[in-house]
Amino acid sequence: MLDIPVATLRTWEDRYGRVRPARNASGHRLYTRHQVEQLRFVRAQMSEGASAADAHRVLAERIETGKPLAGATPRPAPRLLIQLAESDPYAAEFEEYFLKTEGFEVEVTLSANAAKEAFAAAAPAVVIVEVLISGGAGLELCRFFRAQDAAAIVVVSAVEAMDAAIDAGADAFLRKPIDPLQLVSTVRDLLRSSALLADGISR
Repeated sequence: MLDIPVATLRTWEDRYGRVRPARNASGHRLYTRHQVEQLRFVRAQMSEGASAADAHRVLAERIETGKPLAGATPRPAPRLLIQLAESDPYAAEFEEYFLKTEGFEVEVTLSANAAKEAFAAAAPAVVIVEVLISGGAGLELCRFFRAQDAAAIVVVSAVEAMDAAIDAGADAFLRKPIDPLQLVSTVRDLLRSSALLADGISR
């Protein structure tokens, strides 16, 4: 999302101590949306020529004085609904977090039946389907969604399944572990393509 190496984030955390994420039971860092905005601010300062130390100093001054982080928050994404049909609650939480950070509404479903019911009720713009949901029903679920012809579909899997996913009607395939930037970029590209088609413009 931020195009900042993990090692750099760790160094900043240890050296400056300003942006300290929480940690889950597995030790993974969990950043709040506000902390992501602070890191964007630091990155923006450095892109204008400031050193990391100066950027963090300015961030500290803004926080202490209550001044807004001007230019730190990008234009929000459209409030469109993304449905996650995931087999792994932790993976669903991870994907939900990054999509919400980018401004999307997200609905999580952890079984194929729940995913079908939620799809019919909410009409999401994009559905992200994990192949192993409900014991491996992901591709069948993908075919179900494609038959509705009402949403873009992304299939995700820890094993290579691109050809099977495309055959089942997916618009895109992502291999796990999922890169947050790639996930958000894929969703945005699919939404952009859907809008162009709706307007009668060919890709």
